[in-house]
Amino acid sequence: MEPRTEWKNGGPWSKETSRTSLRQTQHKFSRMMSDDTQDAFRNVKRNPGTQIWTINNMQMVPVPAQGFGNFFEGDCYIVLHISQNKGSAQSADIHYWIGKASTPDEQGAAAIYVTQLDEYLGGSPVQHREVQGCESPRFRSYFKNGLIYKKGGVASGFDHVDTNVYNVLRLLHVKGRKDVTAMEVEVSWSSFNNGDIFLLDMGKTIVQWNGPKSNRREKLKAVLLAQDIRDRERGGRAQIGVVEGAEERDSPDLMKVMTAVLGPRPAQLKDATPDDVPEQVLSNSVRLYHVFENSGNLVVQEVATQPLTQDLLRSSDCYIADNKGSSVMVWKGKQASKEERREALNRAVGYIKAKNYPPSTSVEVMTEGGESAMFKHLFKSWREKGQTQGMGNTYNVGKIAKVDQVKFDVMELHARPEVAAQQRMVDDASGDVKVWRIENLELAEVNPSTYGRFYGGDCYLVLYTYQRSNQQQYILYMWQGLHATKDEITACAYQAVNIDNKYNGAPVQVRVVMGKEPRHFLAIFKGKLIIFEGGKGRPGVVNPDTGAKLFQVRGTTEFNTKATEVLARGSSLNTNDVFLLKTNQLCYLWYGKGCSGDERVMARTVADVLSRQDKQVVMEGQEPAEFWVALGGKAPYASDKRLHREELPHSPRLFECSNQTGQFKMTEVDDFAQSDLDEEDVMLLDTWEELFLWVGNFANQYETKEAWNSAQEYLRTHPAGRDPDTPIVSVKQGQEPPTFTGWFNAWDPHKWSGGNSYEEMKNKLSDAALSQVTVDLSNTNFNKGPVVVMDGGGYRAPGGPMSSPPVYRVHKGDLSPRPSTLTSPATYPSSPFGDTEKYLAPEVLVNKSPSELPHGVDPVQREDYLSDLDFENLLGTSRSDFQRLPKWRQNDLKKKAGLF
Repeated sequence: MEPRTEWKNGGPWSKETSRTSLRQTQHKFSRMMSDDTQDAFRNVKRNPGTQIWTINNMQMVPVPAQGFGNFFEGDCYIVLHISQNKGSAQSADIHYWIGKASTPDEQGAAAIYVTQLDEYLGGSPVQHREVQGCESPRFRSYFKNGLIYKKGGVASGFDHVDTNVYNVLRLLHVKGRKDVTAMEVEVSWSSFNNGDIFLLDMGKTIVQWNGPKSNRREKLKAVLLAQDIRDRERGGRAQIGVVEGAEERDSPDLMKVMTAVLGPRPAQLKDATPDDVPEQVLSNSVRLYHVFENSGNLVVQEVATQPLTQDLLRSSDCYIADNKGSSVMVWKGKQASKEERREALNRAVGYIKAKNYPPSTSVEVMTEGGESAMFKHLFKSWREKGQTQGMGNTYNVGKIAKVDQVKFDVMELHARPEVAAQQRMVDDASGDVKVWRIENLELAEVNPSTYGRFYGGDCYLVLYTYQRSNQQQYILYMWQGLHATKDEITACAYQAVNIDNKYNGAPVQVRVVMGKEPRHFLAIFKGKLIIFEGGKGRPGVVNPDTGAKLFQVRGTTEFNTKATEVLARGSSLNTNDVFLLKTNQLCYLWYGKGCSGDERVMARTVADVLSRQDKQVVMEGQEPAEFWVALGGKAPYASDKRLHREELPHSPRLFECSNQTGQFKMTEVDDFAQSDLDEEDVMLLDTWEELFLWVGNFANQYETKEAWNSAQEYLRTHPAGRDPDTPIVSVKQGQEPPTFTGWFNAWDPHKWSGGNSYEEMKNKLSDAALSQVTVDLSNTNFNKGPVVVMDGGGYRAPGGPMSSPPVYRVHKGDLSPRPSTLTSPATYPSSPFGDTEKYLAPEVLVNKSPSELPHGVDPVQREDYLSDLDFENLLGTSRSDFQRLPKWRQNDLKKKAGLF
C-alpha cells in the first residue's frame, strides 16, 4: 500500500484551490436563486423515462421532448433518467452535460443543480459528468438514434433559437456506427470527406450523402437519424433522399439540389478521417482511495488494488475508485458528513486534474446502496442488503459450501425466457443426447450405456437436440478434460466446426472446462454425471490402478447433481456433503453431518452407476477403521459451520466486437436491447456466470476469431478477478436459445425479417420527386449561397421562446412507422381529437384513471395517442415490435409503463 498523499494548500490540489471557482459560482448562484428556482424541482417527474433541462440565466429550463438529443455547444444540460427495474424498484441516473463552448458559470451552476437534485430525490441517484464528444455509453443509450451537436447557446452569444422549424439550412457531419453523433459544420463542400456521412438539412428536405468509404452500418444509422429529425422535429413532414457518394450519377435530381445549395462539387474531396480510438473497455489497474480532510487539507490515501472486496468500503467515509484510463467513481457512505457528500463531485473533478487525466475522463458519483453496475463489476464479490440465496450458486471442490435447494417449475422455461436465462436452462433436459469422444484426433461415438462418465484425460462433444415452437434446436457442448493434450483440445474445436456445418450452423456452441459444467449440462445426464480426475474413457485403454477413489457428490435433484473425483485423502472430506469412497471390496457412502436428505438420495443414484459392489453407509463420526485405512489415515477436513458462497448478482453487460474501422475493438452498449445486436458484428454478453458470443449473419471470420480471443482476455483482465474458465457460449443469429434471449426485454424472433436493413430502408427513399422544396437556381449566387424557399411551421429550441408547435398526428389502424418518401408525400388518417390532430404528452396518459383522460381517449388503447418517440421511451420497444408480441406480453408492458 502506498503511503497516504496529502495535497496541501498551494499543492496540485488543495482544498482552497479546488474550491475557488466553485465558490465564485456559488456566490453568483446564491444571489440569482429565487423561489421559482427552488420550485423547479417540484415539477420533477418520478415516473420512468427521461427529463432534460438546460441552464439558462443560471436557472433550469425544461427541454421539450422534440428537442431531446439536440445539444447546443454553448450550453450545459441536466439529464435525469429513471428506470423501472424488475419488481417495483426504480433506479435513477443524473447526468450533467458540458458543451465545449459553455462558460464556467454555467458549468458550476449545472454541478450545483445536480447535487441539489440528487438530494431532492433522496440521495439514491448515480451522478455522471459528461463532456461533449466523450459521453458515457449509458448517456448515449437514452438517444438511440444519435446525438446532434448544434452551434450556439444562451451564454455564448450565438442565436440559440430556431424561430421557424422549417426555415433550416444546415449541414450535419455524422460519425459512428453504434453511438452516432452529428455535428453542425460549415454548409460547404469543404466540410465533406470520403469516409463519413453528411446530412444536408433544408427543412422540408433532408439529403443524406454517403461517403464512398462509409460502411452499411453507418449508412443505416444515418438513415435512422434523418428519420428521427423528420419525425420528431418536423412532424413527419420532411422528405429524405439518399445519395451514394461513389454513384452520384444515379441521383441526378438530388445532386442538382446539393449543387444549388453547396455550389459546384469539387473534383476531389478530403480523405476519410479515422474514428477516434475508443477507451479501453476494462482496465487491469484499479485502485481504491480513501478521501478525507485533515487540518484543512484534502488527503487521498490508497486503500487497495484489484481485486477489490466490498468490506473495504466503510459507511462513515467516502472513496474514489480509479479505473485508470477508463473512469473515476466516487462512493459516498451513508454515514459520511453532509459536507463530504456535497463535495463528492467537485473532489472527483479535482482528482482528475491532480492526476493529469484528460478532462473528458468519465466521472460517476454514487451513494451507498445505489451503486452502478459498472462500480459493482470492479469488486470480486458484492452483496446487496437483505439479499437471499438464489439459483445461480457455484462452488469449489474442497471448500465448505452448499448447493442451492431452490426448486423451479420447468414449464416456466417455455413461457418466460427471462426465467430460462436466470436459471441457465433452455428446457427440462428431456431432449435427445449424442456423445462423441476425441480419439486419435477424430470423432468416436460413445456407447450410450456409458453416457455421463467423463475422464479428465479426454475431450468430448455432446450434441443436445430439443424442440421449441415445433422446430429442432441444437446445443453443442465441447467438454475439455484438464489433462487432455493441446492436440486433443484443438481437435475438439475442429470437430465441433464439422458438426456445426453438418447442421447448417444451427447449434449453439458451449465451451465447457472440466469442473465448470453449466446447469443444463448437468441436467442432461439426469443426476448421473461422474467426472474422473484423469485417465481415458476409450475402449482398450487401461487406466493405472491408483487404489481407492473418492468422489464428492453435490446436488439435490436430477437437474443439478454431479460426482467429481477428488484426492482420496481424509483432508478432501467436507462436513456439508456426501462422498463416495470406492475400494476393491465395496463402496462407502459417507454422509456429512450437514448434508440433506435430497443429497443422500441423489448420492445413492450416483453410487449405483459408479459401482456394482456392495454399498455401506457411513455416518460422519462413526467411520470404521477400514474407511480411514483406504484414505491413508485420518486427517483434518472442512468441518466448520456451513458457509454459503453465493454467485452474487451482477447486471448483464453487452459489448460490440468489430473491426469495421480497421482495427478490432470492443465497445460497451449500455441499457441494451435486441436492436443493439448488429448483424455485421459479434456481440459479447456477460451474464457473470457465462459469456455469450452472438455472431451476426454478416460478421466476418476475423471478428469471430478475435471475439473468442477477446472473451478470454476479457475474463483474464477483469478487475474483479473473474474465473478464466467461465463458460463461453457461441450463439448464431436466428438460433438464439432462451438462456440468451431471456436477458433482453421483449425479444422478437422475427426482428431481422421486418425489412429494417439499410438497402430495404433506402429503397423506401426515392429521389424521383422533390415537391417539398423549391430551389431557385436562376438567382443562385454560389459565393453567397443559394436562394432556398421553404414553408412555415414552428418549434421551440431548448431554452428558447415558444413558437407554434409542430403538428403530431395519430396513426390509427396500422401503428407501424410510416416513413414519408420523396415520391409519396406523407398522408395522415383522421385523428380522434378532431381538428387538432396532435399526439398527447405522456404525463396526461400515464397513471391516470379513465375519468382523468382527455375526452375521446380510449383508456384501453392509450398507447395509440403517444408519438413514436414517447411510445418507445415508455414501453421500451417500437410500435411494430410491440404489435408482434402476444397480448399478455403487450398488457404486461403497458402495466409497467402506467398505460393500463
